[in-house]
Amino acid sequence: MNITNDIKPVSYFKSHTADMLKQINETHRPVIITQNGEVKGVLQDPRSYENMKNAFGIIKLISMGEEDIRKGDTIPQDEIFDTLEKMLSNK
Repeated sequence: MNITNDIKPVSYFKSHTADMLKQINETHRPVIITQNGEVKGVLQDPRSYENMKNAFGIIKLISMGEEDIRKGDTIPQDEIFDTLEKMLSNK
């Protein structure tokens, strides 16, 4: 994979929009859009975008869990299982 093939000026994007949409949906690689030599946007297919959002959500949850551990804000495993068993047996 050569990222330089995935960097396009906005003028190219304007004149080849359908081709670029086809490319990102087939390759699942984002295209970087530049204007006057500066990066101004990234075009990404919906599936990759959704996967990225989900991954960030998981990373955020892990980070929050690590912070709870650092603060000592935890519950022993046995207590959690006991609570779950009681909740499930009451249904």
